[in-house]
Amino acid sequence: MNIEQARFNMIEQQIRPWEVLDQQVLDLLFVVKREDFTPSAYRNLAFADMEIPLADGQVMLAPRVEARLLQELGVKKTDKVLEVGTGSGYMAALLAARAEHVVTTEIRSELAESARANLQQAGIENVSVEVGDGLKGCAQRAPFDVIVLSGAVPAIPAVLLKQLRVGGRLAAVVGEAPVMEAQLITCVGDGVFNTINLFETVVPALEGAAAAKAFAL
Repeated sequence: MNIEQARFNMIEQQIRPWEVLDQQVLDLLFVVKREDFTPSAYRNLAFADMEIPLADGQVMLAPRVEARLLQELGVKKTDKVLEVGTGSGYMAALLAARAEHVVTTEIRSELAESARANLQQAGIENVSVEVGDGLKGCAQRAPFDVIVLSGAVPAIPAVLLKQLRVGGRLAAVVGEAPVMEAQLITCVGDGVFNTINLFETVVPALEGAAAAKAFAL
């Protein structure tokens, strides 16, 4: 496989047609090597329009979904970011390239360890990988300018919204299969939020997300 050709095809045939037109985001997809965050057994599928299996039944989201969320969040160099659901560390790497610092939480210690190794090997130093339930947020590091959930939730936990700085943005896929919608939620004032529906999709739920619905209400 010609890796660079496959990367180019992914960007031009999958991601750009999905309304990802921010050139900085498209350029970043050439720089952060997706294949380096893909399990070796699936490396030849790193650029495919599909979710890639990780350990413990988790997945890497499809490239177009990650790229679209990254674009809509408009991450800036001064931003503090919280990611819920580290997975392989790829989305954290993309976020880190645009942010000041990224805290990424992973409920499964084996995945966290693997992601930490992937990020270290890629030379990315402004990411902290924490083991724990990210749906409870990370109060000791809050408030955040950006929060992104790398998996679906039936509703946004209120505790995460409380950790969003005024002017901060949260991106998540909300709902239950077969009806889910990617949303961008902006904190426009203390306890005041504006929600934009971005696109319909279906992605796997974050572990513990169903239980979290109770405290989202």
